[in-house]
Amino acid sequence: MSFLPITLQECIERGFEQPDFVLITGDGYVDHPSFGIAIIGRILESHGYKVAVLAQPDWKSVDDFKRFGRPRLGFLLTSGNVDSMVNNYSVFKHRRKKDEYSPGGVAGNRPDRALIVYSNRAREAYKDVPIILGGLEASLRRLTHYDYWEDKLRRSILLDAKADLLVYGMGERTVVEIAEALDAGIDAKDIGWIKGTCYKTNEPDFDEDTIVLPDYDSLILEENTPVKKSSYCRSFVTQYQNNDFINGKRLIEAYPNNFFVVQNPPQAPLEREELDDVYHLPYEGNYHPIYEKDGGVPAIREVKFSIVSSRGCFGGCSFCALTYHQGREVRSRSKTSIVKEATELVKDKDFKGYIHDVGGPTANFREPACEKQLTLGVCKTKDCLYPDVCSQMKVDHTEYLDILRTLRNMDTVKKVFIRSGIRYDYVLADTNEEFLYELCKYHISGTLKVAPEHISSNVLRLMKKPGKDVFIEFTKKYKAINEKLGLKQYLIPYLISSHPGSTLKDGIELALFLKKSGFIPDQVQDFYPTPGTLSTCMYYAEMDPFTEEPIYVAKTMEEKKLQRALLHFNKPENKEMVQKALKIAKREDLKNEFTTRASKNSGRKQN
Repeated sequence: MSFLPITLQECIERGFEQPDFVLITGDGYVDHPSFGIAIIGRILESHGYKVAVLAQPDWKSVDDFKRFGRPRLGFLLTSGNVDSMVNNYSVFKHRRKKDEYSPGGVAGNRPDRALIVYSNRAREAYKDVPIILGGLEASLRRLTHYDYWEDKLRRSILLDAKADLLVYGMGERTVVEIAEALDAGIDAKDIGWIKGTCYKTNEPDFDEDTIVLPDYDSLILEENTPVKKSSYCRSFVTQYQNNDFINGKRLIEAYPNNFFVVQNPPQAPLEREELDDVYHLPYEGNYHPIYEKDGGVPAIREVKFSIVSSRGCFGGCSFCALTYHQGREVRSRSKTSIVKEATELVKDKDFKGYIHDVGGPTANFREPACEKQLTLGVCKTKDCLYPDVCSQMKVDHTEYLDILRTLRNMDTVKKVFIRSGIRYDYVLADTNEEFLYELCKYHISGTLKVAPEHISSNVLRLMKKPGKDVFIEFTKKYKAINEKLGLKQYLIPYLISSHPGSTLKDGIELALFLKKSGFIPDQVQDFYPTPGTLSTCMYYAEMDPFTEEPIYVAKTMEEKKLQRALLHFNKPENKEMVQKALKIAKREDLKNEFTTRASKNSGRKQN
């Protein structure tokens, strides 16, 4: 095995002077399947294509984009594992001081709106070379989208980047189909049939399998007039309901001058055997040695000894972009594949006996939610877990438990952790308590992180999360099992402040619940309106896009900070802000509730 070439000399050493594709990424080059650029590079290589990696190029001139000469077939661009604006700025729009995906964790190695910058430089370097966008930033910005940092709508990134094609979703199958088309001599501008892509055209096909979205001009006009943003909501709902590979339609969005962006239906997810093949490609499993002098790339730490077991999520949380990127239909790797990877992991010289994670977007999802999804696709107007667990849901932890048992009994393995997060409502729906019992006994170490996100019924409704009573029931079961095992273990709740619908009164309700329950969270994330999520649509439109019901949205930085401070009421530096929030909400009667000393078990709750 060896790393993909990052210099022309390394290409020559591999036996070629001209790569078929140059892969450009905003991350440092890490040859690990948790990094999209590694997967795409290895997939293309396995199909016989010559690839080179241009990681974190100097975008201030065109020179770096000519490092490998003219690629024979095209440039493939990604901003990296994270949207470049999210990577560069906090929710309070402060520039971040660290970048976990850069050598040494040093910030500033990727530009804002990286795909646009990289694409323009690549076009400057070689005017006639096809440019294909991919990754999360491309997926979430494939059509007109709300941009939090400019506080306005932006058009499809395909147009702003002046690229030829955009790959959305998980792109393994799609990128191979594009490569084969280009290799056959088909011009990039004529590749308009591949699923999981967006392309631009002056002559779209309007047929019975096509839905025309509200045009860009009408969305911009609506944005600049004091009217409800109904057209944008209608557009978002249509996109949301056509993101399934079985029942999703082709979408068309019109722009000025008779220009159109066409989104083809989604690509089908990889089946188990295909997913196994992806994870058996010859990854080095680490960052490129060139970064050793900088201390490596920090992001590898959490994933180096972790195993991805599944993709997709039917959880349907409003604030999560995963539904828009990976889809709601879950696919998983075989036990044989997972055990094979674990066998290789334990041979690593740095392995200390701990597998850090075995999971996916949600660790305890391994199969499609129900049999109907296999033939009809996911429901367009119903959710699998909200407001309650669907009666058609197949709830079964048997296979996952079997995998975990095998891994933890391997020689040299001391502990197998589950850190991906679990859906506790799905756990409660399982009449067999073996999973929760073995989770507590073997797969956590003192604390379990769960994500109730909030406690207010109104906020939870908009989040599409289970109600407070479900969380309370789970904490009781967790406590009972730990007592039975004689273990002193804790729960750490993940929480979101200032989510659309959350008022200061809702923030106070949550703070009171935390205080009375003994939960003092260390992890609170102020809602971050990233492109592509249902919650971001609510934030922008200030209404529920499905019902057009008005929604209160905390938009000022001051209120965002007040809501966040309420959830950290135990911190002395937040005392003044908590008192201010109580005064604004006319709840000064609660002043004494938040001035008592916090528990010494701050940050966790014993159960």
